[in-house]
Amino acid sequence: MSIFSTGLSGLNAAQNALATTSNNISNVFTPGYNREVTLLGQSSTGGGGVQGNDIQRQFNDYVASQLNAATSKSSALETYANQVGQIDSLLADREAGLAPLMQNFFSSLEDLASAPSDPAARQGVLGSADTLSAQFRSFDGYLQDMQEGINGQIADEVTQINNTTEQLAGLNREIALARARSGEAPNGLLNQRDRLVNELSERMDVRLNIQDGKTYNVSLPNGQPLVAGTQQFTLEAMDSPVDPERTVLGYRDSAGTLVALDEDTVTGGTLGGLMEFRAETLDKTQNQIGQMAVSLAVAFNQQHASGVDLDGEQGGAFFEIGQPRAYAQEGNVGSTKVAETAFDAANIDRLRATDYTVRVTNTPVTGAADFEVIRKDSGEALGSADIGFDATSGELSFGGVTLTFDDTAVMAQNDRFEVQPVRRAAGNLESAIADLDKIAAGGPDGGSGNNENALALQDLQDDSIVSGSASLSGAYGAMVSDVGNRTNIVQVNLDAQQGLTDQLKAVQQSESGVNLDEEAANLIRYQQFYQANAKVIETGTTVIDTILGLRN
Repeated sequence: MSIFSTGLSGLNAAQNALATTSNNISNVFTPGYNREVTLLGQSSTGGGGVQGNDIQRQFNDYVASQLNAATSKSSALETYANQVGQIDSLLADREAGLAPLMQNFFSSLEDLASAPSDPAARQGVLGSADTLSAQFRSFDGYLQDMQEGINGQIADEVTQINNTTEQLAGLNREIALARARSGEAPNGLLNQRDRLVNELSERMDVRLNIQDGKTYNVSLPNGQPLVAGTQQFTLEAMDSPVDPERTVLGYRDSAGTLVALDEDTVTGGTLGGLMEFRAETLDKTQNQIGQMAVSLAVAFNQQHASGVDLDGEQGGAFFEIGQPRAYAQEGNVGSTKVAETAFDAANIDRLRATDYTVRVTNTPVTGAADFEVIRKDSGEALGSADIGFDATSGELSFGGVTLTFDDTAVMAQNDRFEVQPVRRAAGNLESAIADLDKIAAGGPDGGSGNNENALALQDLQDDSIVSGSASLSGAYGAMVSDVGNRTNIVQVNLDAQQGLTDQLKAVQQSESGVNLDEEAANLIRYQQFYQANAKVIETGTTVIDTILGLRN
């Protein structure tokens, strides 16, 4: 190779290196950009010289994988913290909370006991009852709005996830075509694809498999594919088959049937954080509020019925309350429906703040042993002693509730029914009395003017009427404490996880990020490289001119 060829190869190599450095500087603020380096090597044509072997992006698969996983966890915890913080603020508000209103209600009963015939005292009881029941309804409405809001957010996240997986499948195709045309990796497209995987991790936890070191395949933790080469598999937001008011994730199987994914299938990311918050905190809090409302209504109505009003008549219902809700699950082979639901006042101490799944274990159904009742908060099955069944009436009793089936003869084995005893009960708590004279403050033997029943009603404040183990104020305090503790735990976990995520980002940037100081040094280095090779060519020209001059 001549001195001119050697110098020219150096000029080209220096020019390529300068172009790479310039590209790095131009993309210093481009999200997802990975710094590029021109790899130089000895010329393969023989005789010396240099050539550019490749323009390689500085990308570490292991660090990227760790960062995606950490990002997914941070996003989930941040979403959870934002949601649970709203409930914590609601419950802990000393002025807007239920605690002061319950205290006011029982204080009004104390005033009634002091003057059982006084219209002002009676009006005070009705007024405080109306305020208390309105606040129960308000709390339930707020929590239900959160449920509906989460349904909408899940649908939005699914749309964004599908858009991202569609782009990933498209990039797989473009990258494969680019490799086929040039034989080299298209760094810009590779950066875009890795950026999309990171964005997808912010929305949900996914598994990335790199096929043949080139093609990205993405799936859910359970193996359900989202991207397989150039093919995309979409998710769908759908109504839960066990609860029509609940949005869950679904996918279409090979037959095209929309199948609901188990809610715990999706973890991590914004989507996982929403679903985990709903299952762990929102459902539980709404059930606890409902349990308190039912316990108050049933206990108060029972005691109120033991007294007499100013007309000498037995007391009627003081509060109205919503009834349990139950659904036959989609996919049941049998056609049995739940015709009626009611609270079992005689066993209201068994009422718990949880939902249940009832499964038919044997047909024809003849007794309680033919049913399995699972608590959804713990996954535990109720014992046989806790379940009752009347084959004649088709009534199944457990946990303080009674379900009446329309026709047990058409039940099929493994049919399932979703039962929500107290989920929306607080939303229907209302005062049932408007007439002041109908307050049954008197005892059955002492006459309408005494305060015997008013005192008994007042004593309910300290009685263990919630689950047979806690007073209303005790149950409310435990709920507020539980939500507060969960809020603190999530925040602590978020801070720790965010610290880890930031560390991994720093590691990733140290390897893949653009450092302007380093690039500025490279500009000087490659400029000198270029100038030196230009000097080589200039020297070669001088030598030739000298030789030609000697000849003359």
